[in-house]
Amino acid sequence: MFKYNCLNPIAQVGLAKFDKNYENTENVAEADGILVRSAAMHDMELSDNLKCVARAGAGVNNIPLDKCAEKGIVVFNTPGANANAVKELVISGMLLASRDIIGSAKWVEANKDDENLAKTQEKEKKKFAGTEIAGKKLGVIGLGAIGVLVANAAIGLGMEVYGYDPYLSVKSAWSLDKSVKHVVDVNDIYKNCDFITIHVPLMDSTKNTINAEAISLMKDGVIILNFARDILCDEKAVLAGIASGKVRKYVSDFANPTTAGQVGCIVTSHLGASTEEAEDNCAKMAVDEMRNFLENGNIINSVNYPNCDMGVCSAKARVTICHKNTANMITKFTATFGDLNINIENMMNKSKGDYAYTIIDVADDINDDIITKLNSIDGVIKVRAI
Repeated sequence: MFKYNCLNPIAQVGLAKFDKNYENTENVAEADGILVRSAAMHDMELSDNLKCVARAGAGVNNIPLDKCAEKGIVVFNTPGANANAVKELVISGMLLASRDIIGSAKWVEANKDDENLAKTQEKEKKKFAGTEIAGKKLGVIGLGAIGVLVANAAIGLGMEVYGYDPYLSVKSAWSLDKSVKHVVDVNDIYKNCDFITIHVPLMDSTKNTINAEAISLMKDGVIILNFARDILCDEKAVLAGIASGKVRKYVSDFANPTTAGQVGCIVTSHLGASTEEAEDNCAKMAVDEMRNFLENGNIINSVNYPNCDMGVCSAKARVTICHKNTANMITKFTATFGDLNINIENMMNKSKGDYAYTIIDVADDINDDIITKLNSIDGVIKVRAI
């Protein structure tokens, strides 16, 4: 029996994927797995029983990844599960910024009691005239699941699209519309594009990607869209760009005191993944990842340990080991099984930064003595028998 805890409400369609071997617990200390959306976990006490955390969403800045890795707690996210929802909001953001739809709607509301509204609007509508997006140049910074969908949708809307991603995956490359122009220098996007949208993960190296220097290279009247994380943009520099006329509009999905209500800013209340479909998709993917890990020991879509998948175990037993990424670990593991006269039928080892993960299928039952001996190896963090 496995126990799981939900730190946030998780869509029932996802929780329904747990079978009779799973029990929901309110006591987080006894949970084998935690499901989370936005709850802050940095100050949480992480129990030794906790084996994994599944984030129903893409961003994981609310989870202490290093702390979890040090304790052998595998953290998952759900890349791509909410990508379509965010894509649609980005496209709507471009339309809202290029056509003064919000200003027009507010004018109609303010003049709702005007008996001659139909005539008056014909005189006033020129105040809200905008531009079309067809034929304009869109720069997409970051070609992951969301960036690819945005780029492809923009091609369909008749835009000329430039994409930048120095870490472009094979999967993304195959998914990208052949009309997208892949650039190797982000400055080409800054200098040439009418719209610029950013879709990169938040890391120390990506903070303030859009800064005063980048803005200075942009075309006059550029529209900047940020549906990834607010601090990917230096928003004070963006406001300065609006004041100078360099930036026409800034569209952000992250309300904060810097941009809320400011001239030239269209700010929404973190709606990116807030659709029923996206929440359902994230919940289902998070539960699938947790179950696959707890039941089979497989890691898929982890952010602090390497992906490592050996499918369903067909051998007598399976052992999984979270450990430091140091030399001779595999030699020590195989020697331990050899000393106990246990035959290894299959094995996989993957590494990611300072940490590694090993799955070993064996022809014999696993007892506490084997687990103890493996745990005693220097560099081993957590051992599980499945």
